[in-house]
Amino acid sequence: MAIQLDLEKIEFDGVDLKRPLIMAGPCSAETEEQVMNTAAELKKYDIPVYRAGIWKPRTRPNTFEGVGSKGLPWLKRVKEEYGMLTATEVANVKHVYEALKFGVDIIWIGARTTANPFAVQEIADSLNGVDIPVFIKNPVNPDVELWIGAVERIHNAGIKKIAAIHRGFSTYQKSLYRNLPQWQLPIELKRSVPNLPIITDPSHICGNRELLFEVSQKSMDLDFDGLIIETHINPDKALSDAKQQITPAALNDLLSKLVLRKPNVENAVLQHTLEELRHDIDRLDDKLIDLLADRMKTSEKIGEYKKLNNITILQSSRWDELLNKRLELSGGKGLSDEFILKIFRAIHQESINHQTHIMNEIEQKAQEQEKAR
Repeated sequence: MAIQLDLEKIEFDGVDLKRPLIMAGPCSAETEEQVMNTAAELKKYDIPVYRAGIWKPRTRPNTFEGVGSKGLPWLKRVKEEYGMLTATEVANVKHVYEALKFGVDIIWIGARTTANPFAVQEIADSLNGVDIPVFIKNPVNPDVELWIGAVERIHNAGIKKIAAIHRGFSTYQKSLYRNLPQWQLPIELKRSVPNLPIITDPSHICGNRELLFEVSQKSMDLDFDGLIIETHINPDKALSDAKQQITPAALNDLLSKLVLRKPNVENAVLQHTLEELRHDIDRLDDKLIDLLADRMKTSEKIGEYKKLNNITILQSSRWDELLNKRLELSGGKGLSDEFILKIFRAIHQESINHQTHIMNEIEQKAQEQEKAR
């Protein structure tokens, strides 16, 4: 069920925040010179929002954790000299008060903080009565409900200008990405909270500058609302996340290549063609559901035989054989191994659930019959 939040358009007097909203600046504010030089270059390309980390939550101590509050006057100077909006991350109440004191225009809540409802609630309480846009990154783990919960906590504090930031999700898997994009999760967020803007953070998804354009374009193709891209005057010398930062000129080049497509179809012929194809999709999906239902009925029959013959539900060799065969059958049909594995692991788990349920039912009936004797 969709959640309708009373949200307001994020806007500022005299600043054009048209789609896509672009937020750019260094991962960390390192020195006043670095902050100002980066801002001067970004101003040339009409970037509306300057982002910079003041406090940097790092995985391990004894690494650069930001300059702290002394960097806030630098952001204030960016605003005064270049007319850019400023944005930074806050992780606790002290950060909120300091950022507000120095006139930061937008604050965002980081992935680690979003994962902690207590921390989000404390930040929400500190924002009661304040009119400032708050952007909320997805939690590090793939949990849409936790993400929505953070949005609701901030909204309940009276904040009307809210956006979500999709920065990818942590994984132990080997991957091209630093954080897996798992696009289905921000898509689900968009379905659940339709009027919530979504900004993509390609820098943290990619972890390297080579993939930034691909992820940025994908975000635009999904009709998301903006991008937050880490940009440094000298990326290779950055004190944090050097590999994922780009120069202002490289950012401008990336943005100039983006293709912005329309979310709605205006051509009547094309609309008719799409409707026919969507009808085919609906028909195939109906068949899929019927086939899956039939498969689960067969699984329940298997469960009955296993129960009556005292056989375990899970038979690892059979499962391994089934999975390898499905991968082999899918070869050459345009289906990735990753997709087939996800689908059949989900089907297998549902089959186990059905077998467990039917075996429990048989056991319960046997106990009832025993009591009746």
